[in-house]
Amino acid sequence: MDRKPLFLLSNDDGVSAPGLQALIGMLRPMASLFVVAPDKARSGAACAITSDVPVSQRLLHAEEGLTVYACSGMPADCVKLALDQLLQSGPDMVIGGINHGRNDSINANYSGTLGVVREGALHGIPSVAFSLSNHSLDADFSAMQPYVERIVALTLSEGLPYGTCLNVNFPDGGTYSGIRVCRMAYGRWIDEFSPCEHPRGGHYYWLGGEQVNDEPDDPDTDAWALEHGYVAITPTTVDVTDYRLKSQLEDWDF
Repeated sequence: MDRKPLFLLSNDDGVSAPGLQALIGMLRPMASLFVVAPDKARSGAACAITSDVPVSQRLLHAEEGLTVYACSGMPADCVKLALDQLLQSGPDMVIGGINHGRNDSINANYSGTLGVVREGALHGIPSVAFSLSNHSLDADFSAMQPYVERIVALTLSEGLPYGTCLNVNFPDGGTYSGIRVCRMAYGRWIDEFSPCEHPRGGHYYWLGGEQVNDEPDDPDTDAWALEHGYVAITPTTVDVTDYRLKSQLEDWDF
C-alpha cells in the first residue's frame, strides 16, 4: 500500500486557532499531519527566531495520522524544531495557516504564516501558506476546502523550485471569482501607532494603522485579485536579491 504523504503544519495565530483546526480537517484525508504551532498568537513574527531564551515544546495530541505539539517559540522556530528534533523523517510539504486575515502585498513581509513556509523553502521542501481575509475567530473557512485540496495536491505532484513557496490568499465571503496567479502589490502602512497617555507620565503606543495599496488598479497584483473576489496565488522566493539593480551595480565604478 502506498505511503500517505506527511505534511508539517504550523501557523502564527496559535495552536488552538480555528484556522489551523480547519486546515487540519481539510488535509487529514490527504496525508498524515504533524503539527507544531506556537502556544499562543505570534502574529507579525515574520521569520523571527528565538535566541535569548530556550524553546520548549509540549505534546498535545497523538494518534494515527495526527500529532500536535505546542511550541513556546515563533512560527519559524516551530518548523526548525520539527525538522531538527521532532520528526523522524522529512515532510513532503510544509503548510502554514489558515491565517485569520489577509497576507497580501506588504503584509507578506511581516507575516508569521509566511515565516512558516519561508522556513520550509529554505530547507528545499515544497511549502504553501493559506490566509483568509477575515480576522474573526468565527470566520467560515468551509468554502476554501476544495481550493486548498486542489492547490496542495498540485503542489505535491508538481513540486516547487528550491527556495520558493506559495502565498495563497482568499477573499472573504464564501464565493470566489476564480484563481489568479499574481505578483505582490506594492503598498505600505500609514498612521501605524496610536499614542496613549501613561497614567504615570509619558506615552505608550498601540500598533494599528491603515494599509495603503500604491497600485490599486493593477490587475496583476494580489491586492487587486482579492478586492475583485479572486483567490490570489503569489509565488514567493527567499532570495531577496534585486537582480536588475545587481546588473546596474556591476557597471558602477567602485
